Amino acid sequence: MDDLKKLIRDVPDFPKKGIIFKDITPLLQDQKGLRKAVEIISDHYKHKKVDVVVGAEARGFILAPVVAFNLGAGFVPVRKPGKLPYKKMTMSYALEYGTDTLEIHNDAIKKGQNVLMVDDLLATGGTMGACCKMVESLGGNIVGCAFLIELAFLNGSKALSKYDIFSVIKY
Repeated sequence: MDDLKKLIRDVPDFPKKGIIFKDITPLLQDQKGLRKAVEIISDHYKHKKVDVVVGAEARGFILAPVVAFNLGAGFVPVRKPGKLPYKKMTMSYALEYGTDTLEIHNDAIKKGQNVLMVDDLLATGGTMGACCKMVESLGGNIVGCAFLIELAFLNGSKALSKYDIFSVIKY
């Protein structure tokens, strides 16, 4: 994964002082890097019979639909407040540097569907934990949580320990 790690840019003090932001845009710009990252995630879950792939706003939106396409599955967005037009469920959660809120349509997941959760980064597990709670409350069966990057030193995988966690790149 060293070739993919080279495509991740560190941005110091973003979004606030003391945070080193892992910028995935150089990887997204690189056709071979993007293809490899998506194929690694897709290959890991190709035998799980995934019905839908859930991606959280904003960078989960970039990876999740392509993974869904590779797996022959649908895509479900989890969005920030005020972006979804239909009846929705809302959940607030803690970030490593504050709090946030996400929403999902009430009819986005059908009871018993196999769901793969995808996001760009696993830090403390707050975002993915909130997404998983919403999907499970709608009746979804989470087959795994996949990430492009995991900041292992923040122990986010412990917060998600009941799920299959898969990360392409670990720091």
